[in-house]
Amino acid sequence: MGKYFGTDGFRGEANITLTADHAYKIGRFLGWYYQHKDKDEKCKIVIGKDTRRSSYMFEYALAGGLTASGADVYLLHVTTTPSVSYVARTEDFDCGIMISASHNPYFDNGIKLVNQNGEKMDEETILKIEEYLDGKIPEVPFAERDKIGCTVDYAAGRNRYIGYLISLATRSYRDKKVGLDCANGSAWMIAKSVFDALGAKTYVMSNQPNGLNINVDCGSTHIEGLQKFVVDNGLDVGFAFDGDADRCLCVDENGNLVDGDAIIYIYGCYLKERGKLYGNKVVTTIMSNFGLYKALDDAGIEYEKTAVGDKYVYENMSQNGYRLGGEQSGHIIFKKYATTGDGILTAIKMMEVMLEKKMTLGELAASYKAYPQVLENVRVADKAAVREDAEVQSAVAEITKELGNDGRILLRESGTEPVMRVMVEAGDTQTCRKYVDRVVGLIKAKGYCV
Repeated sequence: MGKYFGTDGFRGEANITLTADHAYKIGRFLGWYYQHKDKDEKCKIVIGKDTRRSSYMFEYALAGGLTASGADVYLLHVTTTPSVSYVARTEDFDCGIMISASHNPYFDNGIKLVNQNGEKMDEETILKIEEYLDGKIPEVPFAERDKIGCTVDYAAGRNRYIGYLISLATRSYRDKKVGLDCANGSAWMIAKSVFDALGAKTYVMSNQPNGLNINVDCGSTHIEGLQKFVVDNGLDVGFAFDGDADRCLCVDENGNLVDGDAIIYIYGCYLKERGKLYGNKVVTTIMSNFGLYKALDDAGIEYEKTAVGDKYVYENMSQNGYRLGGEQSGHIIFKKYATTGDGILTAIKMMEVMLEKKMTLGELAASYKAYPQVLENVRVADKAAVREDAEVQSAVAEITKELGNDGRILLRESGTEPVMRVMVEAGDTQTCRKYVDRVVGLIKAKGYCV
């Protein structure tokens, strides 16, 4: 991770740690960096945003910087992160920009960059952007006269993405009652359009964004709302997205959560049954539940483990040709169809398995049993200081020894927030809670918390 850009873009509180000036300078650099020096046409950069109030500010700042450096800017307006990735890789753009802080609260925002292949921007380019932000690269020239860029309303690109999603369904959703929790975010119109077009009886919640209510008591970070919604309305299934809709968590017909680990298990088994699970492997992160590995072992499916972040999952999949991977949080990558996690695509794939196997989601998930897990996020002033603290390291080592083969503890930094995550898995929730409290208490006692 760099000084400004983490595992999922440059993220921070709007106009505090991530400012309009940052956005303008990023635009200035990218517009200059991607100039076609060997031909007359301008570089083309596509921008999408979520529903946060500050997203409009950042959109205009980025567009101003890009056009001032000579780039033409294509505006998708409110859309999902995976749609930006899709448009960038299918429509000859030099790169794509998504303005979103994903599952974070409304007052945060972020700038995510993807290359012309719809993949997360390479570290070399990110480093150059950071050097420019810090004044280590000389000021880039302004475009003049006919070299100045323009902005283009490009809602058509978003519509083509919707059409692509619809084309991936293998069967009609006729008579299926589907709940969608759009988190008052990017999916608020797109998800319903897709499921309506496929014939579902669509029930939607959290689809009235006002710039301040994104992720507030809704979406994949507050799944309890959808669980109640599914049960109260007698729905067949429910899908909850996060703010930029690159995540999806599911709720079965009984209101039970089906998380990212269970999704990987269900679709991994589905691919294996059809002889389409390349290498007989799926890709997970170190945060995946013990229960997933037990279920995969029982199903005869092998697995890889990466660092936390869909970036690392995708890198492993690309290097080895694997088709399925993801995170417990609902970032699921279907490599044949997308270069990033895509919440709506994940929902379509779960519908595919249900319809092709003529089973409910609850029946499909029945063989997967998660270990009890307790995860606590601790806001700290200095993540590195916590990580390197000898007493904290000693406490984690002691707990690891005490748990033995019956559980595990993970202490890791968030790649997008000033947060340390303390997670324990064990045979019962009480044991998990005891060990989490022990580490969190130590972090607080040493004065690291803010």
